Amino acid sequence: MKLSLDALQVLDAIDRKGSFAAAANELNRVPSAVTYSIQQLEQDLDVLLFDRSGHRARLTAAGYELLSEGRHLLRAAADLECRIHQVAKGWETELRIAVDTIIGAEKLFPLLDQFYQLESGTRIRIQTEVLAGGWDALLSERADLVIGASGDPPAGGGFASFLLGRLKFSFVAAPSHSVNKEPLPLTEASILKYRAISVADSSRRLPPRTVGLISGQDVLTLPSMSAKTAAHIAGLGVGFLPSNMAEREAAAGRLNILPVENSKAAGDALVAWRSNRTGKALRWFLDQLQQPEIARSLLSDQLESSTGNKNPPPVRSSKEK
Repeated sequence: MKLSLDALQVLDAIDRKGSFAAAANELNRVPSAVTYSIQQLEQDLDVLLFDRSGHRARLTAAGYELLSEGRHLLRAAADLECRIHQVAKGWETELRIAVDTIIGAEKLFPLLDQFYQLESGTRIRIQTEVLAGGWDALLSERADLVIGASGDPPAGGGFASFLLGRLKFSFVAAPSHSVNKEPLPLTEASILKYRAISVADSSRRLPPRTVGLISGQDVLTLPSMSAKTAAHIAGLGVGFLPSNMAEREAAAGRLNILPVENSKAAGDALVAWRSNRTGKALRWFLDQLQQPEIARSLLSDQLESSTGNKNPPPVRSSKEK
């Protein structure tokens, strides 16, 4: 390879400082060494990088292009050096975090902001999973950490977890939906008449799971909890939502919360990871996720808490006709 990082550093210094002499001073070299470095680079590339016809040498078009792209290489090299040093201190090169769609990746933004202030050099990759997809992501090593995992871990062990919190669920429908005319509390026979809205399990290897569906019921399956909520609001079907989301939409008049005979049991939301992983970034997130206030912020409704809406949501009583 005819390019070297040293030559690119010399070119960058000349452009920033305005002259060969000033660049030499910054680089702690004699001016002749800087001049030789540029001449050697021009010879190796067989192009002129500086126009020397005037009183002061100026970059040619080729020189500008080399400097522009070369600065990307210099930044990448500096970043690589930093990451190598951080890895040597126990920080991972990359941490892959799977967040269940029932929580939502945007809930992690304040935590990510705190993490980036550590300047660890660890790159973060966020992905969303649904139901068994969180455990599947750990099993297939698509993720190092899962936030919001539910159900039992895969057989064979090798996983660790702790309880983030419990999620309650409420049965909802759009105010205009025909299910609102049914006697309350709703029976399975009544619910079976109407299309259910479901979120697709994202598992690739583990058996997919379904929750809150009745055998024989028509189902519209969507990829995320936000899409499921929007489908309920559009009147496309009925089903269960996390109570915090249901209460927010009910308070805004977009959904009704309806009592049912067989309510969906509250579910555990877990934080899970491979027990043999010991990187500093993983440990930092695990420590933070065990803080009660952080757990509450992840399991509460972000929009409701930000607006300070304390009004109780409308719930259709079984006494209403």
